[in-house]
Amino acid sequence: MSGAHPSRRRASVRAESLVPGLLPRSNLLGALEEKRRLQLKKFLLHRLFFVAKLSERADRQDVTGYHERLFQNILKYHLGEPVSGLLLLYPSSILHILESSSGTLYQILQDLASLQKQGSSALLQEIKILVVSHNIPTKLFLQWYVTMVTLPVTYLEDVTQSQSTEEVVTECLTLLLKLGTYLSKTFKVSSKGLGDNLHTLVPELLIPAETINYLCKTKEFMSPEAFLKMYNNPLQPAMASETVWPTPCHLYP
Repeated sequence: MSGAHPSRRRASVRAESLVPGLLPRSNLLGALEEKRRLQLKKFLLHRLFFVAKLSERADRQDVTGYHERLFQNILKYHLGEPVSGLLLLYPSSILHILESSSGTLYQILQDLASLQKQGSSALLQEIKILVVSHNIPTKLFLQWYVTMVTLPVTYLEDVTQSQSTEEVVTECLTLLLKLGTYLSKTFKVSSKGLGDNLHTLVPELLIPAETINYLCKTKEFMSPEAFLKMYNNPLQPAMASETVWPTPCHLYP
């Protein structure tokens, strides 16, 4: 049992709390990642996968610029809900993974639907929604990445002729999730970008361009417009009698 005076013990505790060596150490990377984690707690996360063909005149700057402007405009109305994900740019198509709130992804789908109405002049064509994952526990990507994909001929094996559509898309999603896990371990928040050498680092995790072209033409997947129409329609449509006021009732039992 200590015989020190209570006031002296309190003063000692206050002094120890001010010693720099006892304070928890931190760095910029840790602060950025903690900020991201706090942002994720504010809303439920969802993940969107879609593919699209590029117009003949489209280049990397056009596609990247379109998405950057779109994200910036949406962020004005959905503060604190940044978009993360991965945009894979192929010579004539794209594969895009997006992670954000339902409101942000809904606005993105609306813009994609409007874009596709431009017909042959649209930047992105034959857009198909592969899957939307709801209420994911955490983000797979720390930020939004863009990279060009150039696969060697040895990796352009066309498996779409021997597999069903369900098998093809399941294999694609598996590869993409593995790719996301690789990127999250390799690249941190402070990284400026991925570069364009994924095809040399992890060629086995990249989807062949022929597979993406196949998915764009598959009728099993919906366009953004069709997906939004399904999303906005109620699962249980109201009966005609439910729209009458006052509600009908029997005069006699």
